[in-house]
Amino acid sequence: MGLFDRFKKKTDMATPKSEPKPKKAEKTAKELATEKGDPYVTILSMEVDPTNMQNGAFELDWNDKFVANLVRAGYQMNPKDTDSDIVDRWFTAVCRNIVLETYEQYRAMDPERDRVVKSRNIGDGRSEVS
Repeated sequence: MGLFDRFKKKTDMATPKSEPKPKKAEKTAKELATEKGDPYVTILSMEVDPTNMQNGAFELDWNDKFVANLVRAGYQMNPKDTDSDIVDRWFTAVCRNIVLETYEQYRAMDPERDRVVKSRNIGDGRSEVS
């Protein structure tokens, strides 16, 4: 051992071991879509009010390309609309379409369901139904 070797750290004197290379972080679906220039939107979370199951909220995530597509499709109503305003307007339209489609299917299953039945007493214990 040389004169200066005794001042080296013990790890410096040990045989060098190869350290594992840090793993490259995988890109998210949003990052991949953005790099390709594709629109991206996803639901991050959904909350439901435990005291009123009909109330809830969705948390969405999107990229700029998605918002640009919505603007071109007419979802921007005011130049001061934020990205959140535009995406909210789109999401509301999607939900409305789901409700309308469900209602149409409901009516198609039983068209008589919404029929109004009128009954009129015509005397002698008889009724006229229309």
